[in-house]
Amino acid sequence: MLNGYSVYQISIFQVVLLNSTWGMLENNTKTDLESQLNCCGLLNVSNSRPQFEADLENCRAPCKKQGNCPTCGDKMLNHATEALKILGGVGLFFSFSEILGVWLAVRYRNQKDPRANPSAFL
Repeated sequence: MLNGYSVYQISIFQVVLLNSTWGMLENNTKTDLESQLNCCGLLNVSNSRPQFEADLENCRAPCKKQGNCPTCGDKMLNHATEALKILGGVGLFFSFSEILGVWLAVRYRNQKDPRANPSAFL
């Protein structure tokens, strides 16, 4: 669970976001992206099957010649998952360092300076 959201809910959100964004891209942009990522089509799911078939037909990625192309959606989701893991680790590091800072401030905030005059604040 991440702040009340399960990993499943986050991945569904990513798929919906990718699907809506992919539908807004022009064909030239899609083919360029497929060539750079070496993949074809976004996601091979039933609700966007005609779009996937059209993307697969227009795909010019090098992997298409080999006959074994992964979908671009899978590649993007895997990359996003790895990025979120790294960002989570960085976030944990900074949260623990902030907790340490708060603890140090609470621990040492009321200590008196031994060189100070004890009756100076009376």
